[in-house]
Amino acid sequence: MTHLPEKRDDPVSRVRRYLEPGPVVLVSSAWRGETNIMTLGWHTVLEFTPSLVGLMIHGGAHSHAMIRDSGECVINLPTTTLTDAVVGIGNCSGREVDKFARFGLTAEPAALVAAPLIGECHASFECRLHDDALVSRYNFFVFEVVKAHVAPVPDLPETLHYTGDGVFVVSGRAIDRSALFRPDML
Repeated sequence: MTHLPEKRDDPVSRVRRYLEPGPVVLVSSAWRGETNIMTLGWHTVLEFTPSLVGLMIHGGAHSHAMIRDSGECVINLPTTTLTDAVVGIGNCSGREVDKFARFGLTAEPAALVAAPLIGECHASFECRLHDDALVSRYNFFVFEVVKAHVAPVPDLPETLHYTGDGVFVVSGRAIDRSALFRPDML
């Protein structure tokens, strides 16, 4: 029989510690000759085809205006080797510093959008704004991934997952249940 854990009341402000949707990403943007990078943990896959991803980008962030005005960005997936850069990027503003230069990251040209890829990241997903209906009310952008660039190895990279207060957990071991997978149930 499964053990039932003892539960206690917890502040609702801590819910994000348990429900963060996925790995921390670095979102790169470009507008009027300027580039920027922001650290982001609030994103979610919304649809398979077309590939839609939702990003909650704080209205006060420098990247918010750049992404809103350009209608595009690149979602870059860092691994644990970039932990210090991920934290540093999140702790400074692109209004004041060139984050590519400060953190020694390589801006590579994208194929379909003006925003650069980050060369050191395991994957980069070029995105165009698909729906902005929730931007003014919730700062929630819906993007379509129009091109994906992914390193072939490792197949399951070690990614960072933010739990709040400067603490991350690392993606864990894989649990393979592919024999039970039923694609007809999607």
